[in-house]
Amino acid sequence: MNSKRILIVALLITMLAVSACAKQTPAPTAEPTALPAATETAAPTAAPTEAPTGFTVTDALGRTITFEKAPQRIVLTGKALFMVADAIYLFPEAGNSIVAVGATNQGKSNFLPMIDATYDTKTLLDSNAGAEQIAAEKPDLVIMKSMNAEKLGAPIEALGIPVVYLDFETADQYQRDLATLGQLFQNPARAEELAAWYQGKVDAVTSTLSSLTAEQKPRTLLLYYSDKDGTIAFNVPPMGWMQTYLIQTAGGTPVWEDANPGKGWTTVNLEQIAAWNPEDIFIVSYFVPVNDVVAKLKADPQWMLLDAVKNNKLYGFATDVYSWDQPDSRWPLGLGWVAAKLHPDLFPGYDATAEAKAFYKDLYGMDDAAFEANILPLFTGDIK
Repeated sequence: MNSKRILIVALLITMLAVSACAKQTPAPTAEPTALPAATETAAPTAAPTEAPTGFTVTDALGRTITFEKAPQRIVLTGKALFMVADAIYLFPEAGNSIVAVGATNQGKSNFLPMIDATYDTKTLLDSNAGAEQIAAEKPDLVIMKSMNAEKLGAPIEALGIPVVYLDFETADQYQRDLATLGQLFQNPARAEELAAWYQGKVDAVTSTLSSLTAEQKPRTLLLYYSDKDGTIAFNVPPMGWMQTYLIQTAGGTPVWEDANPGKGWTTVNLEQIAAWNPEDIFIVSYFVPVNDVVAKLKADPQWMLLDAVKNNKLYGFATDVYSWDQPDSRWPLGLGWVAAKLHPDLFPGYDATAEAKAFYKDLYGMDDAAFEANILPLFTGDIK
């Protein structure tokens, strides 16, 4: 009997042990989905929007300038400033952050008050303003042409103020510097829009002239008239300058190609002009009314001997606020105007007034009434 009882107890103990094991084995120690769920919820804890939102721009000197935020106090200064300022104001938001401006007139008028309603609130700097005067405006950015880098830019940078240099001298530099401004004002879409507008104006001219042969491109002379210190001089531009580009792209052959190896305007005398005896002559005058200069030349017996004068092809370069020959925002107007003068048969519907009105509306948002009040009265040269 005892042995039977022992056997029964042993069997009961074994059955209980097996039952306990059966309850533990079906449930794995942890579901594998638990860890991925925890990983997914941890990722968003580092919000990227809380990180600094700085940006960089690369200027005309190839330097990279870093900004923690968009500049709010910008100063425009330096020589030839109007060329840079006119380009900067192609960006509608630029005027709100400009607090001080250097001299932007060129003997005739000042364009910025025509397009900036807040111009009177800005500090107007003297054309010779130095680093200390500029620093007094507490700028977080100074913009100037690269030609000012050594004499003016370096002392400003020494004070810890960032400087962005721009060129705006050639058609290629225009595209590059517009892209820089697009970065600076955080508006790359506007920069692309402007680049397309400028390229479209060039393409419209070059496509029309594409079938011309070299013989069909008139021998052309562009002269800058100056009377500095009472001494009258006629000057030709370097081959790489905008003035030469306009003549070449508009279908002319520059006669001065071998006469100016330098980097700036080169003076030429009447004997040289007579030796060239170009078919077309364009006169540029920045500080003396160009109409007066042309009238004087046409009445000069020596100039009357030139073919261009005999054939009524001596032109005062088209001008409104500034002359259209310069690497200013207006240079596509100059390109179209020169092309129409050199090849009137290929541009029979050219209308300088209509072109200018569209330019100011498309690029600066100027309405027709403002154009007729501010720009049209300034037309000089053989603009019509």
